Amino acid sequence: MEVDSMAGQDMVINAQTIAQQAQESAEQMDVETEDGMVRPNFPALSAQQQSGGKNDFRRVRVPAHRYTPLKNDWPNIMKPIVEHLKLQIRMNTKTRCIELKNSPHTTDAGALQKAADFVQAYMMGFEVQDAVALLRLEDLFIDTFEVNDVKMLKGDHLSRAIGRVAGQDGKTKYAVENATRTRIVLADQKIHILGSFANIKLARDAICSLIMGAPPGKVYNKMRNVASRMNERF
Repeated sequence: MEVDSMAGQDMVINAQTIAQQAQESAEQMDVETEDGMVRPNFPALSAQQQSGGKNDFRRVRVPAHRYTPLKNDWPNIMKPIVEHLKLQIRMNTKTRCIELKNSPHTTDAGALQKAADFVQAYMMGFEVQDAVALLRLEDLFIDTFEVNDVKMLKGDHLSRAIGRVAGQDGKTKYAVENATRTRIVLADQKIHILGSFANIKLARDAICSLIMGAPPGKVYNKMRNVASRMNERF
């Protein structure tokens, strides 16, 4: 009889506990009344909860020539990822990759991919100040192509084509960047362009004209005309 009474007390206690927890959860859930209708207002799910409780992660490989710049710029790279996106980041020295992972404090489901794009842009050669724009703006992209995608060149002809794109002391590259509001990185035979879709197209057309052998002055004039039309449009 004593055992039955104890079991009954346990059941009563468990029932009271469940009822109390349900009441607390109901109190935590804000209820809004609009037009006589009661509508529950649930709190926003974190990125970890949206993914079903899984810890999504991304890995970005670090090229050998970016080790030293990464070491110097690590605080500037880590700060926006940890403080603004609420992600976890670390450098895995064994695999030579930067690993990004969601945390319980992450609220944006797309934060992980934004951070991966930001780190990847830095590995391509963009400055931290330029690459961080990928975290702040939604309509920015990176377009990558090679010189041989425009025209098959070898030896000195390839070197001269890259030199025409860069210009003396980088003046041609800076002129294209300023006219099209983009950022350009020349990495050997690869060319990376960071900007909006329309601006990337303008910069790519200008670079392709330079690779094909068009005089820089003619390319400048064309860019000025297009840029002025864009300013009038917007």
